[in-house]
Formats: sequence, structure tokens, C-alpha cells
Amino acid sequence: MPIPLLKVKRLNELAASGQLKGKRVFIRADLNVPQDEAGNITEDTRIRASIPAIQMCLDAGAAVMVTSHLGRPTEGAFHPEDSLAPIAHRIAELLNRKVALISNWVDGGFELALGDVILLENCRVNVGEKKNTDELAKKMAALCDVYVNDAFGTAHRAEATTHGIARFAKVACAGPLMAAELDALSRALAEPKRPLVAIVAGSKVSTKLTILKSLAEKVDELIVGGGIANTFLLAKGLSIGKSLAEPDLVNEAKEIIALMEKRGARVPIPEDVVVANELSPLARANRVPVDEVAPDDMILDVGPKTAAKLSMMLAHAGTIVWNGPLGVFEIDQFGGGTKMIAAAIAHSPAFSIAGGGDTLAAIAKYGIENQV
Repeated sequence: MPIPLLKVKRLNELAASGQLKGKRVFIRADLNVPQDEAGNITEDTRIRASIPAIQMCLDAGAAVMVTSHLGRPTEGAFHPEDSLAPIAHRIAELLNRKVALISNWVDGGFELALGDVILLENCRVNVGEKKNTDELAKKMAALCDVYVNDAFGTAHRAEATTHGIARFAKVACAGPLMAAELDALSRALAEPKRPLVAIVAGSKVSTKLTILKSLAEKVDELIVGGGIANTFLLAKGLSIGKSLAEPDLVNEAKEIIALMEKRGARVPIPEDVVVANELSPLARANRVPVDEVAPDDMILDVGPKTAAKLSMMLAHAGTIVWNGPLGVFEIDQFGGGTKMIAAAIAHSPAFSIAGGGDTLAAIAKYGIENQV
């Protein structure tokens, strides 16, 4: 049994003790799934993963409302492509019951009977969501008796539906996905078998700066990927062309590298990268040494040499914490690094934990759900 990372209330405990019966439950899920141009869901791992929390509440006699973000909508300006309608349809299929989609829900006024499930429209359309305003958080907390955070992949962002509402809700708890991630993190970080290797990737250092700094004090190897890696490349004085990065956080990246080196640990810098002139399924992918990135190049994946070296590192790891794919794996020519890393983790004897919606989607794509 892992040592509890945080002593949090858990949804299963509330359900088992009868504390959900007759209650209105608000679940913040991560239903941010990929869609094609016609709005059809192309990969539904996150939706299927959200079903146990919903079913648990229904079985316990609750009325259930669920919300999530989808994409990057503009607050206060709803557009049809921002709608959770396809997700409501998929949840209804999985639960074999009607799931109504509710718009303009913040001030209440919608019907919700015991045994019902409703989906509250894209939460990031609400003004104040990203700024985590008390005004919005209080309104949402007033809608429910119990708040459930089951969106581990977005929990690092302090937004109204992930943080603010929990401060004002009568009862706040962790859903089964969140609880499982916390337990696994406890095992990985409390008394880890070493070497302890962390993989942290994503578009921005700013969204994962806290976790990067925390891991830099604990891990033996800190592998960075995506836009985060590009910021670290800048910190090493390397050119990244027109790649996504945060130049204003270069000093923070340098501090993390210095902290790791002081402990005798490392932030491995890629030897080679995969670049293209544009981010498109039709773009031609080229492998170049990391010090030969052209001004009009975009770095979209680690190169095969780098992926092979990282795979060897993972093969000898004792514990692996994985948060974020190394490249734009949704496009096959930019997914080689993530695919190789996923295979390395699957075959490593290390205890491994993977978290974050994009990571789970990558795991599903490469068919290693039972090996991580």
C-alpha cells in the first residue's frame, strides 16, 4: 500500500458511507478529446476513463453534473466548435442513458433529478475560469453538495473548476482517477527505487514550473520534451528556429539545470531533433543535429539518436514518472520519439506512473495501457 501523498477525501469513501445519497455532485473531468474537422471524436480514452466516477455517483443515489474544458475557447465568446455536444453523445452511449447538455449553467436554473446525468457546457467559456475568480468559483460551488476533481491532467492549473470551487464547496474530494494518480505518485516519490527518472513535456514551462522545480530536487534524470524542452535548449544557448518556447523563462530553466547538476543529477539535452517548416499532417519531417536547427524550422519531436539514448536510460531506471509526450505524436511523422519512449517504459522493469490527458492518449495509441 503506497504512503498517502495527500490526505484527501475520496469519492469511493463518500459513496460507500452513504454520503452521496440524495446529493447533487459536480464532477470536474478531463474530456478534452481530439476531434476531426467535422467534429467527430477520433480518440475517446479520456471519456471512457471518466465513466467510473459518474457511475459510482449514480450507484450511490446522487444527481450528477459533469463539466470539462475542450480546446482553447475564448472566455465569454462561445463558438460551435467549442461545444461538448459530441462528448455528451459519447457519454450517453457509454452509460446507456440520456445525457443532457446544459448551456449558460453558471447561475443554475437547470433541472437535475436524482439518477440524472447532465453535461455542463465547456467550462473555459465562462468568464473568470482561467483567472480562478472567487465570484465564479462561489457560483459553481452553490450548484452542488459535493465537488469531485477527477481531472488529474489539468490539476496543475489553478482554475475555477479545478481549484476555486474546491475552496467553497460544502464537500470536496478526489475522484477515482485523481486518487489513483495520487497513490501512484506517493509510491513513486515517497520511497522511490532509484534511479528515479521523470519525463515532463508539454507546450509551456509556465504551466509545469512548480512540478519541474519540485522534481529537480528529487529525481536523478529529468527528461524534458515539447515546448518545455525548447525553452531548455534556449537556456543552453542553442537555436530553436521558430519553435514554440518561452524565452522569458530561460532563467528558470537555467536554475533547474543548475539545481540538478549541483545534486549530481542531469537534464539530458537532445542530440538530434525532428523538424519541419510547419505543423501539419502533410509537413515533411527532417532529422537534424540539435545544433543545426534552421531559422525557419519548428522542432516537433526528439530525434532517433536521442530517443534511443533516453530509452536506454529508462531501461535501467528503478522508478519512472511520465507526464507529457515528447513530440506532436498525433501526427505520425512527429510521434517517433514518443512511440519509442512509450515502448521503453513498457519494457522497463521499473515501477512507472503516467499522468496527464495527452500522456494517456499516447499510451492508448501505442497500446501499452496494461504495462504502465
